[in-house]
Amino acid sequence: MPPDREVEFLIELLPGTAPIAKRQYRVAPKEQESIKENIDELLGKGFIQPSSSPWAFPVLFVDKKDGSRRMCVDYRALNDVTIKNKYPLPRIDDLFDQLQGACVFSKIDLRSGYQQMKIRPSDIPKTAFITRFGLYEYTVMSFGLTNAPAYFMNLMNKVFMEYLDKFVVVFIDDILIYSKTKEEHEEHLRLVLQKLRDHKLSKCEFWLDQVPFLGHIVSKGGIMVDPSKISSVMDWKVPEVVKEVRGFLGLAGYYRRFIESFSRIAKPMTPLLEKGVPFHWTKERQAAFDELKKRLTTAPVLTLPDLTKSFTVYCDASKEGLGCVLMQEGTIEKTDEKIREIRKRIKLGGAPHFREDEQGTVWYKNRICVPDVDGIKKLILGEAHDTAYSIHPGGTKMYHDLKERLRWYGMKRAKWQNMSRCVTLRVKAEHQRPAGLLQPLKILEWKWEEISMDFIVGLPRTQKGYNSIWVVVDRLTKVAHFISVNTTYSGARLAELYISRIVCLHGVPKRIISDRSSQFTSRFWEQLHDSLDSKLRFSTAYHPQTDGQTERTNQILEDMLRACAIQYGTGWDKSPPYAEFSYNNGYQARLRRSHRLRHRMAKVRDTAILEPNRREAGVRTRPYLGC
Repeated sequence: MPPDREVEFLIELLPGTAPIAKRQYRVAPKEQESIKENIDELLGKGFIQPSSSPWAFPVLFVDKKDGSRRMCVDYRALNDVTIKNKYPLPRIDDLFDQLQGACVFSKIDLRSGYQQMKIRPSDIPKTAFITRFGLYEYTVMSFGLTNAPAYFMNLMNKVFMEYLDKFVVVFIDDILIYSKTKEEHEEHLRLVLQKLRDHKLSKCEFWLDQVPFLGHIVSKGGIMVDPSKISSVMDWKVPEVVKEVRGFLGLAGYYRRFIESFSRIAKPMTPLLEKGVPFHWTKERQAAFDELKKRLTTAPVLTLPDLTKSFTVYCDASKEGLGCVLMQEGTIEKTDEKIREIRKRIKLGGAPHFREDEQGTVWYKNRICVPDVDGIKKLILGEAHDTAYSIHPGGTKMYHDLKERLRWYGMKRAKWQNMSRCVTLRVKAEHQRPAGLLQPLKILEWKWEEISMDFIVGLPRTQKGYNSIWVVVDRLTKVAHFISVNTTYSGARLAELYISRIVCLHGVPKRIISDRSSQFTSRFWEQLHDSLDSKLRFSTAYHPQTDGQTERTNQILEDMLRACAIQYGTGWDKSPPYAEFSYNNGYQARLRRSHRLRHRMAKVRDTAILEPNRREAGVRTRPYLGC
């Protein structure tokens, strides 16, 4: 029996409550044996005693963590007439906030923790339970009583009051001891175990780098979802009634701090929880249901806040609402076994082409070595393939764009695997044909000395009145400009665009190659170029191979426009600026570099950002888990 304490468990009833007696449930023969064993064990410990109480509640079994079954009493009828104790349970996120800086952990789960508290003698008859072997009543607090968590939390707070939030956090019967060093932890353990000397300990885990606690995994690196706890969420069947929706959202919501935009994702399902709303399981709700499951399996590790450092509040607002997040800057370390091995070789001088900078980033010559962690490779491949700045390039182009700045084992294989899953690429036409049709022209010696131009016509008319694209290509560097126009533009209108978009940037070319479109054969167009001293050369009628360079550029641009229309669903006239950027900035197999570098234009976007003198490696903002 537990010793007498200053806290006793009370069962206070609503006024006018009469004794409640329930019939016993039917149980299997093996469970009858288990009931007899439990009764004998509890009688031997003095936790129960034979009863003649007017109260009686049935017995049932629940599964335990280790796969065994625990005998419980169904006290739901008693709980309905019990006055609720409002002693507060701590917020779980507040408990995690106390763990900042801790590296060593120990966890104590008290053996039959609830049964360490006696029941007030006058309330003992109210706990009576009925079995085939007779009527018994608890002398100690039992599982299933509505106020048991509040009373036990009160007891634990009184026991550990002087240590709480210093090196101990307690949630009912779960005790977590945390320390920054092993020396500190030894002393902290001694103090805690001294406090518990009158209690028997069970399931204690000492001196761990990480420990499961309240459905989470706690370590010096942060807090993550306990995979063993989310299996029930992942196995959850499609809800068929409101009760199942409420249960799923409640269980998934316990880990909402790990899911960005949890409320937005769950929004299609939440109206079902309102009274009077008919239950209709739509495709939108199924998508939200699947997305929450997916997010839980890829939940990130949340770092603990450093209360000695400053915080930054980031705010955002829209027509739908106002949001803010409390953030802290911190260092993110990305590493894997291969990177770790390279670092060892660098220190021993056995990796002449590798180096490690002051931020811990490993370089191979002038390329960053990418670690195989946290899906960073998947993120990079997505950035290189399906953003508005890349627009689904081909395999060779994408590989060389990545290879110029990054390095990891299996890059080419990963690239093909990523592209094989891209639906948009399937709309691209095949252009790998035997050589012989396109007629090469003389190789030039200076950029923008000779240009070629053509129109892509037959496009849908946009709101701005465009129905075609004017393609202008420099024959030496292959740099191209894509200008949205209308086929009805006069020669004078095209001349204005030509001066503002081409001549102002690159000067006046000596020669211009084009087809025999009416705009290029007009008298005004000829007089304009006579005055600029540019010679006009026209391709042979019905023989587009004469200007094969522009025809090939047109094919690439058409593929890009088609990809943009599929992925973004916007009018095609918004895509040419992005297509022009992607085309000029990407690797070209014939040049063995990008058009931009051949043209001596500055590196842009991520290429420039990754230069050593421009990069702030390793420092990023990360969300504070409390918000």
